[in-house]
Amino acid sequence: MLEVAFAVPGCLDAPTGGYGYARKLLALAPGFGVNLTPIRLPGGFPHPSRDELAETERLLSASQRPLHLVDGLAYGALPAALVRRLPGATIALVHHPLAFESGLAPERRDALLRSEREALAEAKYVIASSRFTARLLAAEFDVPPDRLSIAEPGTEPAPRATGTGSPVRLLAVGAVSPRKGYDVLVRALAGMRDLKWRLTIAGSLDRAPQAAHTLAALIAAEGLSRRIALAGAVDDATLARLYDRADVFVSPSLFEGYGMVLAEAMARGLPIVASTGGAAAKTVPDAAAIKVPAGDAAALAAALADMIADAPLRRRFADASWAAGQALPRWSDTAAAVAAVLKRAAA
Repeated sequence: MLEVAFAVPGCLDAPTGGYGYARKLLALAPGFGVNLTPIRLPGGFPHPSRDELAETERLLSASQRPLHLVDGLAYGALPAALVRRLPGATIALVHHPLAFESGLAPERRDALLRSEREALAEAKYVIASSRFTARLLAAEFDVPPDRLSIAEPGTEPAPRATGTGSPVRLLAVGAVSPRKGYDVLVRALAGMRDLKWRLTIAGSLDRAPQAAHTLAALIAAEGLSRRIALAGAVDDATLARLYDRADVFVSPSLFEGYGMVLAEAMARGLPIVASTGGAAAKTVPDAAAIKVPAGDAAALAAALADMIADAPLRRRFADASWAAGQALPRWSDTAAAVAAVLKRAAA
């Protein structure tokens, strides 16, 4: 059994796609000959203090493991010199580059671009969670192909959603943050008061509290508080019920490194309206979704109006979504791909 330290910042129980990916790896990697020992890094990433960086170096140096797999939420913010000082080999797991987070000041974005490029140059291997992210890392961060691998998130089989139909129930899933584009979604729906719909946004309100406060204020200002519910973080059973009752899945995200919730929606056969920010344009096939430019409230409104008003259209997209969902990779495929890279690094 290959012993590997798996460094993830903050709480592993956090209900986000990246942490869900980490939990699956921890559970499944032993089946592929790799034991991942979690190391909880400070929660200040991706904007760590000097003390948090010092604590991170101490934790990784004391791990007594020959390999370190470091989650990209932390890795991209590590100084290259710190990575060089670590014992053994380091492998970066990148969901999406930190500099591509929405709402960053230009100087912070430039600093993250520089620091992540320098840190990635020190990694023995880099694992990207999508083909899109791999291409981005090669083009913008100079990661050579021989050090770059892909391990797409898995999706387990799920019952097909039954929906409700009237009013049409819209579902969006993901922590509230500027990058998720929920403000664009609210503005799109504000002009559709004559149609019968309800929206639930299921995702943490604590990741970016100011964004959550601003979104709640926008919903109230538009007079949509009775039609749009901010459910906050929900447990797996509640999320499964929300998926089952949904009629349309909506993703207005400005940028996605993969879009795990899009895959989950396809696994349940939901018709999708999605922006084309980042990898989202490729994660969902055209037959399963109406796709719109990221940040375009008018285009999003038009797509949603078509889905809400036209039940046969929803069924056509739902059938294509269900078919695509059955062909998605499973989590065992993800764990196998990551384990293969780790074994290569140890050889």
